[in-house]
Amino acid sequence: MGFALKVGIELVAALVVGVGIGLLLDRWLDTAPLFLVVFFFMGSAAGFLNVYRAVSGYGYAVGYRRDNNDAPPGDDPRNGDKGS
Repeated sequence: MGFALKVGIELVAALVVGVGIGLLLDRWLDTAPLFLVVFFFMGSAAGFLNVYRAVSGYGYAVGYRRDNNDAPPGDDPRNGDKGS
């Protein structure tokens, strides 16, 4: 239940921040719904990215890096190899 609450809060928070920035820019520059729409979509994209990261577990561990088992053949990030 805590994980579901975290995911929901992250999605809503990203939308609120995006819409808030859009509203502030619209009031400051007097461009009625332009920045509101742009930052709504940017906030929703950021929210979905946060939800994806939380669900899949990417990017939240300290010192996260791709395991060598997930790397393509010849690609060893520890040696600086980039593979072909």
